[in-house]
Amino acid sequence: MKARRPATRLRVLRALPLLAALLLVPAQAQAPGDLRLALVIGNAAYPGPAALVNPANDARAMSESLSSMGFTIVTLQDASRAQMADAIAKVRETLRGKQAVGMLYYAGHGLQLDWRNYMVPVDAQLRQASDVAQQAVDLSSVIDAFKAAGNRLNIVVLDACRDNPFAGTASGKGLAPLDAPPGTFLAYATAPGNVAEDGDAKGGNGLYTQFLLQELAKPTAKIEDVFKRVRLQVRKQSQGRQIPWESTSLEDDFYFNTGQKPPPKPDESAKLALFNAQKAAWDRIKDSANPDDFFTFLQSYPQGDLAESAQFKLDRLAKPKIQAALGQGQDASLGWTGERYRLGDTYTTVLKDGLTGVVIEQVNSVVTAMRGDVVEINGGRMIVTPQSGIIRNNFGSFDPPYGGAPAEFQIGKAWEARSTQKANDGNSYQFRGSFKIVARETVTVPAGTFQTWVIDYQGFSSGGAAFRSRNWSDPRYGMAIKREETVRNRDGRIVRSEVREMVAIKADRS
Repeated sequence: MKARRPATRLRVLRALPLLAALLLVPAQAQAPGDLRLALVIGNAAYPGPAALVNPANDARAMSESLSSMGFTIVTLQDASRAQMADAIAKVRETLRGKQAVGMLYYAGHGLQLDWRNYMVPVDAQLRQASDVAQQAVDLSSVIDAFKAAGNRLNIVVLDACRDNPFAGTASGKGLAPLDAPPGTFLAYATAPGNVAEDGDAKGGNGLYTQFLLQELAKPTAKIEDVFKRVRLQVRKQSQGRQIPWESTSLEDDFYFNTGQKPPPKPDESAKLALFNAQKAAWDRIKDSANPDDFFTFLQSYPQGDLAESAQFKLDRLAKPKIQAALGQGQDASLGWTGERYRLGDTYTTVLKDGLTGVVIEQVNSVVTAMRGDVVEINGGRMIVTPQSGIIRNNFGSFDPPYGGAPAEFQIGKAWEARSTQKANDGNSYQFRGSFKIVARETVTVPAGTFQTWVIDYQGFSSGGAAFRSRNWSDPRYGMAIKREETVRNRDGRIVRSEVREMVAIKADRS
């Protein structure tokens, strides 16, 4: 077995008569913080009907791809549990103290047991649930190894959600959902609780890895863009039966193909030019009933200011054919995928001064009309999208709709928004903002107790106002369960501080 890397000689260590070969690409002289190391595992030669077609091919191709991008590679093929454990330990020691980038790519059988995910070695003989912890390899052992090494950034990619042939050993289908630990990007070949396609021998790679390899080969492959594009292509190719899933806690950008230094971030004028291009493309398709238009848009702008709107439209036109899976202790409300507004929904909120707690007013909001992508509240006094993006409020109208909830909820998810407001005073203002889901939290308000996603927002207007808010959102409802907001003027002085809490909800979500 031989992988290729330009201008680099590979050394192959064979541990005969062991089933797997450990392939090491020696790191060149690298300063602390420059090292990139990937542990690549492909397990295919399981006994009998558990055998898989493509993981060995996937591992070879992934090793070559990552090698060409400056990663030191540790590759295992058809590995036993002992070999996997040994490789993890060696990776930990190699990375220790280097402030490095650590990566795991695993293709093979995987399963979940009691909210823990396991990679299955080829020598595992799993007959009952108690065999799993002793014979499989807990994914957390790799994450713990990366943590012990002190890596600055970790990437975990699992193409490991095939049908589980080890009947009676798992506590659920597919893999369990996990929140990415700090400094980690976690990617599954399909959504938690679902299975992925292995592909056939003719294709040469599993469906997920096939598209991942294609995206990694593109110049300036930014990690979030890579995996969002892979998700779209897998979803389209599988007709919605397989939709990859990611969780991230990364704070900094990471690029696969540009060496250790990412390209400079675009300035405001470049961001505005990109937005204008997106807006023009969006205006051409926003009323389309063809899901391919939104696939194409998202391929071009996977993290654009209008990406969440495009994803939401795509989900409505081509409904995913996967089963939603919830994490440990999560209420079913957190996985809601139905409409967030329905005709006749009534929300009663109380508005308090954020500094004194004094009640300012109580407001009733009733959904009085719905048509297409327009939701009218109180006879049109407030107009929003089905995602709660603002089309019109008390201060003016917005084009495109501003803000709103994401198409799907996941801790670490971040997105941008930008819009032009035509204010009631006749002036126009530019609004831009950043959103991020930072936590899940159970919150109690006068309307009751709800499990919510916590969304932080920071925004600015060309008029000089700076907005900071925290929203507690239940995906079943268009309006936030609780909202805290502070607005400052150009000089930093607080001009408004308020808290909104839900007093009552009349909305049937059965």
